[in-house]
Amino acid sequence: MNLYSIEDPSFLKQKDDEELKELAQDVREFLIQSCSRTGGHIGANLGVVELTIALHKHFDSPEDRLLFDVGHQAYIHKILTGRISEFETLRQYKGLCGFPKMRESEHDVWEAGHSSTSLSAAMGIAKARDIKGEGHHVIPIIGDGALTGGMALEALNHIGSDRTDMTIILNDNEMSIAPNVGALHHMLGRMRTNTQYNRVKHDIEDFLNRLPQVGSRLRDMADRIKDSMKYLVVDGVFFEELGIKYIGPVDGHDFAALSNAIQISKDYKGPVVIHVITKKGKGYHPAEDDKLGKWHGLGPYKMDTGEVLGSKTTPSWSEFMSNTVLDRALEDERIVALTPAMPVGSKLTKFQNTLPERFFDVGIAEQHAVTMAGGLAASGMRPYLAIYSTFLQRGYDQLLHDVDRQNLNVFLGIDRSGLVGADGETHQGVFDISFISPLPNMTLMMPKDELEAEQMIDLAFSHEGPVALRYPRGNIKGVEQSGNAKPLKYGQWEELVEGEDMTIISFGPTLDLAINAAVALKENGVSARVINARFIKPMDEAMLQSLGIEGNPILTVEESMLTGGLGSMIASFMTDHGFTNPLRRIGIDNEYVEHGDVNRLLEDIGITTDNIILQSRILLEQNNEKEIKN
Repeated sequence: MNLYSIEDPSFLKQKDDEELKELAQDVREFLIQSCSRTGGHIGANLGVVELTIALHKHFDSPEDRLLFDVGHQAYIHKILTGRISEFETLRQYKGLCGFPKMRESEHDVWEAGHSSTSLSAAMGIAKARDIKGEGHHVIPIIGDGALTGGMALEALNHIGSDRTDMTIILNDNEMSIAPNVGALHHMLGRMRTNTQYNRVKHDIEDFLNRLPQVGSRLRDMADRIKDSMKYLVVDGVFFEELGIKYIGPVDGHDFAALSNAIQISKDYKGPVVIHVITKKGKGYHPAEDDKLGKWHGLGPYKMDTGEVLGSKTTPSWSEFMSNTVLDRALEDERIVALTPAMPVGSKLTKFQNTLPERFFDVGIAEQHAVTMAGGLAASGMRPYLAIYSTFLQRGYDQLLHDVDRQNLNVFLGIDRSGLVGADGETHQGVFDISFISPLPNMTLMMPKDELEAEQMIDLAFSHEGPVALRYPRGNIKGVEQSGNAKPLKYGQWEELVEGEDMTIISFGPTLDLAINAAVALKENGVSARVINARFIKPMDEAMLQSLGIEGNPILTVEESMLTGGLGSMIASFMTDHGFTNPLRRIGIDNEYVEHGDVNRLLEDIGITTDNIILQSRILLEQNNEKEIKN
């Protein structure tokens, strides 16, 4: 059919299974072709084509509420709700978001870019429905990887306890980004392969229902027999014991099986989980055969071969960090590495293969990862926790209460610090400075290049107390090794460009913009000093004292939030110490930054060489006016 004619999912009501199969094939072909140009989360979406079509056929969105956990598997949902014409702009500046977005469609009832939120949100939506006396269905769709998140388990506990009416779709493809780990994964594996469970359970219940009603003792005995038989058939009966009816496993690519399971769930009063087995990447061999998570989310690729476009001349920051930590771990048996389901994203697979007994993938469980790192440190180990900036937010209380408060030797590698581009506002790593800097014992650093990063890694493993090292998405600079690198002194900033008229303070990737601005200013008669504020905490207070006494204007530049950022801390220091230097800050205002090319986003925000030059001139003019008045 013509996919571009779809306005809403209502057309599916009249389709039979053969027509749905044709539609599924058309959708797959479109996704493979479209994502080859834009990139995206192709593997996750190819796995849920039939499932999403079946859900929209048997439920009535938006009256019935479909909640996609994480949200990166919602491309088919967007096609079926009339947004196919926007796919050329997927994850691009001002274009179609890669995740559900309420402003895009009334069918997007919940926004998420992080995992394990759908069940809690569904519980809230279902309770609101019940209070208001409404009758719509609530259908959270959650992956087996996201089920390892503590929040999902907390929600299951509440849903089962209250027996709240909803249909939970457990999309089981044995993957999150990387292959899943943990006891829940193994439990689902046993359920996945035990197709006799529902048939035998039905036969037992049918038999017991035919028993003569000869007193409560016989009925109680019959219930105990039923419970015992469940454990003979399947190991655990996890969901049933929580009070949630279990249906499955169901072939997630079979429309007849999906239809039958959904109809049963709709007729049942109370919570139901439909355990759906899908194949991530189904229908496209490069994605279907992927065992490492490469096809979870990627850029444009050659459709015929699956070759990812774009050349990489130097290793990624993630790869550099992980390999350097591995080198140190080979020399120090106390060093261990942890990650919350990101061994592929944070390039820790080499560490995992080399030192498997000292590597821990804890699944999608950031809180557990942070506190486990604290426990390792409390026992004399030197843990390295590789975690994306945006995911560290989920473990903040543990960072404060369990690690920093106890002043434990935990080394955080904060991956994807700064803007990340196409994944948008849920993934931009721009808040960590603001929430880490108030922690009393924390050291927070960001290097200007990989040589400085190597020095910081060594400092982190020798320092007493928690240390966080921020590093950006993308590749290292490829600077040449030098035997005469300046020693890194704890808490000390570095002057990169000398200047007498004003000072520009920055760190990390934005240092290059500051240096370029200083060069341009010098050509126009302005001498601007550039400072590498590589220690965000503690700040170099001796240098700040010197700058305060000097009295010249100060401009700070950071690819992070202005509220609570380095510029704010410098401004507070100057005020607290009675200095009156004219000061301006460039960074991200109090707002979320949406998806788009990083350079385009930086231009919108004003983190550019041109704006640094402009703000420098404004500062100098203000300073001249101040001097004239004095």
